[in-house]
Amino acid sequence: MAEQNTEQTIRVRQVTDVQVSWTEHGRGEYGSFTVQLILDNGVEEYVLQPTAEDTKVQIELFKASKVVYFDLDRKVLIPNDIPLGR
Repeated sequence: MAEQNTEQTIRVRQVTDVQVSWTEHGRGEYGSFTVQLILDNGVEEYVLQPTAEDTKVQIELFKASKVVYFDLDRKVLIPNDIPLGR
């Protein structure tokens, strides 16, 4: 029972997989992006709906970071260990 209560109180999870998708809304119209976050190997999932520009930034963060976390309460991506190149 204590383990179950601990699982329910964890609100920051590691992003273990990412699926980026684009959906067409109509011929000649703008589409929309979704970024599906798989958290802690499938314990939870969360779908972001960023703008095209934000999607580019998020993809670069995922590529540059060794580990990314997601705060479920505040809806914040937390990249870790980003190399600071010059």
